[in-house]
Formats: sequence, C-alpha cells, structure tokens
Amino acid sequence: MARDAPDPAALARVIERFVEGPVEVDGLRRFSGGASRETWAVDAIDAAGHIHRLVLRRDPAAQSSASSRATEYALLAAAGAGGVPVPRVRALLDDDDGLGAGFLMDRVDGETIPRRILRDADELARGHLTEQAGSIAARIHAVDPGRLPALPVMGARAQIEQQHALLDAFDEPHPALELGLRWLQRHVPADRPPALVHGDYRNGNFIVGPDGIRAVLDWELAHLGEPSEDLGWLCVKSWRFGNADQIVGGFGALDNLLSAYARAGGAPVDEDTVRFWVVLGTVKWGVICAGQALAFVNGILRNVEMAALGRRVAEMEWDLLDLLDGGW
Repeated sequence: MARDAPDPAALARVIERFVEGPVEVDGLRRFSGGASRETWAVDAIDAAGHIHRLVLRRDPAAQSSASSRATEYALLAAAGAGGVPVPRVRALLDDDDGLGAGFLMDRVDGETIPRRILRDADELARGHLTEQAGSIAARIHAVDPGRLPALPVMGARAQIEQQHALLDAFDEPHPALELGLRWLQRHVPADRPPALVHGDYRNGNFIVGPDGIRAVLDWELAHLGEPSEDLGWLCVKSWRFGNADQIVGGFGALDNLLSAYARAGGAPVDEDTVRFWVVLGTVKWGVICAGQALAFVNGILRNVEMAALGRRVAEMEWDLLDLLDGGW
C-alpha cells in the first residue's frame, strides 16, 4: 500500500454511514494518473460478506479544497437525479474524518483509456457511442439549474477574454493562437440561456463497457454556459486519438451526434456553432499545453508530463490553421 494511502479504519467509519453494520476495508489501491486529484479503489466487506465496490476521490494534501470537493459531490448528485449516467455519490468527507477533502462514490466497471476504447470497438459497442454521447449531453444541459451548487458563469466571450489574457501573460509569440482568437471574436454565436456545461466532455472522461457509455467522470470544470461548448469540445481533434476522420471522439460522425442530441431534447445545433466551439477548444488546449510547459521550464511544476505537453502546442497550432481553412 502506498505511503500516503488513506487510513482503512477511518474509511470504514465513513462507509458505515451508508452501509448497515460494521465493514472491513480491503483492496485499497490508487488508480494511475490523477495529478490534480487522487482516486482510490475501495472494497468494503459488510457483515453479510457483501462487497461494496467504491471509489474515494480526494485532493492531494497540499491542494486540499473541501469546498471544491463538496461542489463536485453536489454536481454528481444533481446530474444523477437528472438522468445523467454518473457514479452514485455516497458520502462527503468532513474534517473529523481525518481523510482530507473528498467523497466516496460507487465504482463503475469499464474502460476509460481512449485508445483501448477505439481499438476494442466491436466489443465495446462503438457503434452506439456517438448516439449515446449526444443523448447524455442533452441530459446534462437539461439539469435544473436550481438543483445545482454555485457555479461560475463562463460564456463564449468570457472564455475568449480568458484565453487572451493567459496567452498575453506567457510573453512569448504564438501567432496561430492569436489568429484563432481574432477569428473567434468575429464569429461568436448568439447567446442562449446558460445551462449546466460539463466542461471536459470527451473521450477519456467516459467509462465505457460492452453496452456503451456507463458513466461520465471528471466534473471539476463544470460551469454555467452555452451547451454547445460540450459538443464542440468532444470534437476537438486531440480527443480523436489518431482516428482523425471520426470527428466525434474518434468514434463517430458529427451528423449522428447532433441528431441524437436533438432527439434527446437538446436545442438544435448547427455545424457552424460546433465549429466555433471546436476552434475555441483547440485554442484553449493549445494555451493549456503552453502554460504547462512554461510551468515546468520555470521550475513551478517539476513534472515530466507537463514538460512533454510543450510539444503539443505546435500540433494545436496546425489543427487550428486547418480548422480556419475549413477542415475538421
């Protein structure tokens, strides 16, 4: 067990809030990845011998934020109540638990690694993923805002300004990204009433099984904004993982996504609106990659993964120029 692993006895006490009788914690192991969040698999065995398969999601000690985890917990609860496939949340940690800031939720079996999902397409019901992604997005955007915790409001114009400010702060030239920002300023779509936006809705944040998408993960970027943002982000080229001709997540066609979204109750979205959000998503990912690389170079984050992201900036610039020239 890792040196910084959560205390099994403390976990058992939390689990006993929602499982009747005493439990024994076993099979505690940390999932790979998760630089900004720790994710631990937890098996809790009750007095009848039943195994409760759970996940502990918490902040690293140095980045602990009880308010952020409480917001994510409330978001998952509201999304689940709205028919969005998410892991069922079970217990929010408090200070007396001694486990840091986080929460427990049910564990959903399936695959999350995009290249495996795309490689094992037949087994993992690839033919249904596009329609499911459209339908689930419509359900996300239909969640009653009155049931949500306080979230930032981030429309198109606010995000363009945000990316412009970040790029200026880097103090290094990125003319393709600047060109993209100017294009975005000229093509902002008409405002719609703000709705819940996942903010990182893409291949890689889906748990996929033989029946398709079983759950949507990683809600920490959720906000109120333009629903089409999620559809555009799903179509950013980086999230196709080598299947560039399949615009939607590397597994499907845009027409199928938009028709499924409309059938599920989403307001009709045209291709030009999706293109706007794909351009903004490409700019955003390029700015993120540049920022992470600079953080490594300047000694702020000594992480090889952050350093490697620097090479992705040129890819984003190439993809951006292709988008502005009419490509996908």
